[in-house]
Amino acid sequence: MFKSFFGSKKWAIWAYGGGFFLIAMLYLQVQFNVMINEWYKDFYDMMQKIGEHKIDEYWAQVRRFLYIAMPYVITATLTQYFTSVYTFKWREAMTFAYVHQWRGVSKDIEGSSQRIQEDIYRFAKIVESLGLIVIRAVMTLIAFLPILWGLSKGLDLPIFGTTPGSLVWVALIVSIGGLVISWFVGIKLPGLEYNNQKVEAAFRKELVYAEDDKLNYGAESTLFELFTGLKFNYHRLFLHYGYFNIWLYSFEQFMVIVPHLFMGTSLFSGAITLGVLIQVSNAFSQVRESFSIFIGNWTTITELRSIHKRLSEFEVNIGYKI
Repeated sequence: MFKSFFGSKKWAIWAYGGGFFLIAMLYLQVQFNVMINEWYKDFYDMMQKIGEHKIDEYWAQVRRFLYIAMPYVITATLTQYFTSVYTFKWREAMTFAYVHQWRGVSKDIEGSSQRIQEDIYRFAKIVESLGLIVIRAVMTLIAFLPILWGLSKGLDLPIFGTTPGSLVWVALIVSIGGLVISWFVGIKLPGLEYNNQKVEAAFRKELVYAEDDKLNYGAESTLFELFTGLKFNYHRLFLHYGYFNIWLYSFEQFMVIVPHLFMGTSLFSGAITLGVLIQVSNAFSQVRESFSIFIGNWTTITELRSIHKRLSEFEVNIGYKI
């Protein structure tokens, strides 16, 4: 899965040069986020005392935001486009590495077409997407942890008191707690995804054979039986994703209000300004989301675990040396 792209001289420039370019683009995006975080403080402090400022200062802040936001949009769009190209190059490398080995195997390997045509692309796309998310999360933590730590100075928060870096500890604790709960709530999902792909493959295989031989394949009774199994598995999957999503959406909504719960008292006592509260809320969100990347992408990770299991089995069956 990785050797065909990252271990090949043919693809080295794309694998490593393209990867470096994507990391550089992510670094720029994080820097723009830091600049926007600073803008939040200045803008909302001005709004809190709007009577002390002129309309020209308001429009100056609007222009300042646009000078940050527009380059961010261009950078993010370019990153998304290049990521799509990079993913397809990875798919191409994996596809022909597998095909070369698969053609030399005489035995019939169940689901070969699906593994080569669909799973390879989904694997490359998901790994690339998650990889960029993880790298961006690390960069965000490097950029925003000192900011959030500094904003914690002098604050007297409930439970944490005046502990140095209290806001950082709040973000870390709620993220770890959310991850542990997510693991137990979603523990059955990878196995269900894997079983679902097996019944999908059986249904697809019968249809493919029926295209060339409807006398021996594709009977309505056979297709009905296969689809009944497919329907049963999907409903189980929907049910388990249902209660997992209840937890996930509840967690995400609660996190929106957490910094306000801890800092509301400081705002009303005059210890902080509205601009500081908005800045803290944004910085807290950046740090908390970086700590919680696995929670926010749990469904995608579940799908990846299922695809990895199928491709690993396929590599064993075709004798591909990992």
